[in-house]
Amino acid sequence: MATERGETWSGRAGFILATIGSAVGLGSIWKFPYEVGQNGGGAFVIFYLLGLAIVVLPLVLAEFAIGRRGGGDAPISIARVARFARASWIGWLMVVTGVAILSYYAVIGGQTLAYFSHALTSGFAGLDAPGTRALFAATVADPIALVLWQAIFLATATMVVSRGIHGGIEAACRVLMPILLALMLALAGYAVIEGDAARAAAFLLAPRFDGFGARQALEALGLGFFSIGVGLGTMITYAAHVAPGVRLGSAAAVTVAGDTAVSFLAGFAVFPLVFAHGLDPAGGTALIFLTLPIAFGALPFGDIVGAAFFLALFVAALASAIALLELAVEPLMRVSGWSRKRIAWATGSACWIAGLPSAFSFNLWSDLRPLALVPGFADANVLEAVDRVTSNLLLPAGGFFVSVIAGRALGAQGLAEELGLSAAMAATLGVMLRWVVPGLILLFVVAGHLA
Repeated sequence: MATERGETWSGRAGFILATIGSAVGLGSIWKFPYEVGQNGGGAFVIFYLLGLAIVVLPLVLAEFAIGRRGGGDAPISIARVARFARASWIGWLMVVTGVAILSYYAVIGGQTLAYFSHALTSGFAGLDAPGTRALFAATVADPIALVLWQAIFLATATMVVSRGIHGGIEAACRVLMPILLALMLALAGYAVIEGDAARAAAFLLAPRFDGFGARQALEALGLGFFSIGVGLGTMITYAAHVAPGVRLGSAAAVTVAGDTAVSFLAGFAVFPLVFAHGLDPAGGTALIFLTLPIAFGALPFGDIVGAAFFLALFVAALASAIALLELAVEPLMRVSGWSRKRIAWATGSACWIAGLPSAFSFNLWSDLRPLALVPGFADANVLEAVDRVTSNLLLPAGGFFVSVIAGRALGAQGLAEELGLSAAMAATLGVMLRWVVPGLILLFVVAGHLA
C-alpha cells in the first residue's frame, strides 16, 4: 500500500540508518551501562540478549509489517491492519507515550549539551566525588538554564523533522549515525588502552549468577524495550515510507544488531575507566554524570575525551528524539491539515511545555512527588514518575497490542508478504507474536509490580 504522502526513503541504507537512529539513544549509551552495573554484569547481559531475540526482535518485525501493510502513521496503520477503525486508539496511545517520553527525554538531552559545553570551556581536571556532585547540582539548579538547554535540544530535533523524511530525517541520520559510530569506536578504544580492559571484559561477558534472580531478569527485558523503543510505533511510522523492494526482515535484524553494538561499545567506553579509577560500577543513573567526569579529569586529554563522550550521548539522544517527534507529527498533519513545518514546530513547542515539570523536578519542584499515593511511586519526582509510567506500563502495553494485531490480523501469510520471510520463518514468527511475546510482556508487567 502506498504511503499517505508518497514520501519514501531513498533506499535500504537510508531506512536502516534512520531505524538505528530511532533505536539508539539514551537507552544504549546512558541506561545500558548503569543497568548492567547495577545488576551484576555478565548474567544480566545474557538475559538482555535473550530478551532482544525472543521479544524485541519479533516486535520490531511486527511494527515493520504493520507499517508497510498500513501505509501510514501509527494510528491509521493499526486501524487498517486490524480492520477496525476504532483500533486507531492504540496508535494514539503510542503517540501520547512518545510525547510523554520526549518531554523528559529532552531535559536529559539538554543536560548532555550542558556537560559537552562544560568539557570544552572548563573541563573536568581535578574533579573528585564532591566536585562532580557540585557540578551536577550547579547544572540542574538553575531552572532557566536547564529549560534553555532543553529548548535547544528540542529545537534541533524539530528543525530536522520539519524538513521531511528524505531531506530532513534521512539526511540527518546519514550524518549523525557515522559520527556516533566513529565517536563510540574512538571512546571504546581509548578506554581499553587507558583503563582496565580485562576487568571490564570479565564484568560484561563472564556471567555470574550469585544474587541474580527474577527481578534482574525482568530488568534486562525492560532494558531491551526501552533501548530499542518497541511498542512506541516509531518503527510503524518509518516502515510506512519504505519502497516495496526493501526486505524488511533483514532490515529489522540489522537495526537490533546495530543498537546492540552501540550498547556494547558504550559498555567498553565506560567500564574500563570505572574499574581503572576504583569507581563503583553500580553507580546507577549517576554513573554518567557523577562518576565518569572523575575518570575524565584524571585521564590524559581527559577534557577532549569527556567532550567526545557527551557529544556522542547528545547525538544518540537527538536521533531518537527525531523519531519520537515524527511519531506525533505524521498523524497530527493528517487530522489537522496543517503543513509539516507548522505541525512540527507546534508539537516541539508542546513537548517543551510538557517537559517543564520534569525540568523543575531538579530545582523548583524537587520536593514534589505527584504519585506519592501510588505503590512504587512514593519516592518518584515528576521526571521519575513519567519515566516509570511510560517505561513500565505504556511501552509494554503498546508492545502487547502490536504483537497481538500483527500475529492475529496479519497471520503467517501477511507477515511473509510484508517482511520477505520464508513460510517457515513467518509461521514461527506468527506463533511468537500470538502467544510467546504477549505472555512474556504480561509476565514482565505483573512481576515488575509484585517485585
